[in-house]
Amino acid sequence: MIPVIKSMAPTFCGAENLMPLWWALALGACLGGNGSLVGASANLIVAGVAERAGHRIRFLPFMLMAFPMMILSIIIASVYMYLRFL
Repeated sequence: MIPVIKSMAPTFCGAENLMPLWWALALGACLGGNGSLVGASANLIVAGVAERAGHRIRFLPFMLMAFPMMILSIIIASVYMYLRFL
């Protein structure tokens, strides 16, 4: 996505006006992966470590707990983006 956003600089009248897009990409990529067990590599690592310790983390129960928290964190990030850049 980095080359795509960089190529949008002329449309946004310069690279300095791309800051909201960089923030949106960073927040979306980071927070969006927290909604499911396979959405982020950290989730898979923790699930593997937990399973070796005898605590199995199943996909659906994880998603039922993590998805609403992901939605809440994305809403908070969206409000931040709105207040910061608009």
